[in-house]
Amino acid sequence: MNVHHLELFYYVAKHGGISAAVRHIPYGIQQPAVSGQMKQLEDTVGTKLFERSPFKLTNAGARLFAHVQPFFDDLDTVAQRLRAAAEPELRMGGAELALRHHIPRVMQRVKQRFPRLRFSLRSGFQTQLEDWLRDGLIDVAVTAVDARPPARLRQKRLTDVPLVLLVPRACKARTCDEIFAAKRIAEPLISVPASGVVSRNFQAGLKKRGVIWPQTVEATSIELVADYVANGDGFGVSIAISPIMRKREVRVLPLPGFTPMTIGAIWRGEPSLLVQALVDVVQGYAEETWPAWKASRDGG
Repeated sequence: MNVHHLELFYYVAKHGGISAAVRHIPYGIQQPAVSGQMKQLEDTVGTKLFERSPFKLTNAGARLFAHVQPFFDDLDTVAQRLRAAAEPELRMGGAELALRHHIPRVMQRVKQRFPRLRFSLRSGFQTQLEDWLRDGLIDVAVTAVDARPPARLRQKRLTDVPLVLLVPRACKARTCDEIFAAKRIAEPLISVPASGVVSRNFQAGLKKRGVIWPQTVEATSIELVADYVANGDGFGVSIAISPIMRKREVRVLPLPGFTPMTIGAIWRGEPSLLVQALVDVVQGYAEETWPAWKASRDGG
């Protein structure tokens, strides 16, 4: 029997049908291709393995699935153990600011448990990180998360960080309410991509207040938003973290009542020992760091 056919049959049997299997197979393959290869497998064994609609394994299909399931179920675990035994590596993604200012401390704590661990770091937007996880290019990402995990991924929500509005130091407004009083803001608005949590939460908060303020400049990072504001290019949406709060050329205006950004860890499938260790360390680090962010916001 063709081993690749057996692998596809494993996904079909495990997920209850060809269309469901296609959504879970960890590489690109179209439904007609899976159907054709299942027909070839049935021709090879000389019997029908499952009913198509409604899906049901035949007796022969159930026997074959019982034979191949333990092997394919255990493949990821075996691969993780082999990698960890040889030279452990954790491929991690996150926002540029997080990788620069926070992840180095996280890495030090994880390496206390895994001294030989090598880190591979990759910066990107929230949606990019999710795609890289699905494609197997990274093992875990620390980024903004929504209430529900992204499709085919798992997540752990760690901490909330308030949104803030960045204005040039020369701006006369002392509160966001003074700016929002205009209802339709003419000042250029600088933010990270509109698809991200920060921009979406900010626009949702504006809508509740009846304020219209479309995004003018899309920046690739929170730090770049602050740089543009410092340069006098407009006002910027950001989050209350210390590297931003300390920028001399900008003033930080709190956004009370706006939904904060939630930081979390995202991964695919069952977490490996390394991924679980990282998530645990990041959670502890976030719990320690959050009071500092709150104090910065409140002027402490």
